[in-house]
Amino acid sequence: MSASGLMQVVSPYPVDETLQRLQSVLSQRGLQIFALIDHSGEAEKVGLKMRPTKLLIFGSPKGGTPVMVAAPTVAIDLPLKALIAEDENGKVSVTYNTPEYLQQRHGIPDDLVKNIAGVAALVAKAVE
Repeated sequence: MSASGLMQVVSPYPVDETLQRLQSVLSQRGLQIFALIDHSGEAEKVGLKMRPTKLLIFGSPKGGTPVMVAAPTVAIDLPLKALIAEDENGKVSVTYNTPEYLQQRHGIPDDLVKNIAGVAALVAKAVE
């Protein structure tokens, strides 16, 4: 984990394929996809160039709600987010907030961290 609380995992797949793989893993696990923000697509619509960059917002109300009840400010960081982006060298990565960072930032009780701790395994499965 970096000092910023971000974990970045390299993907061997292009942005769109990485996104599809992650969506598939989330669906298989019964997690809900709340939104997809296509930052680069929106930039293109207004005549600006940006490397492929997409933000997937996902989670489980069943798992996330108890966390937000116990630590209300975590609602600014939940649902969970995965940023799938290509860098200037064409390398694709998936970046997310670590559960440890979210716990420290919002004071999530130890017994509830498990509700958001699965993100690393989900991302790892998507990029394998």
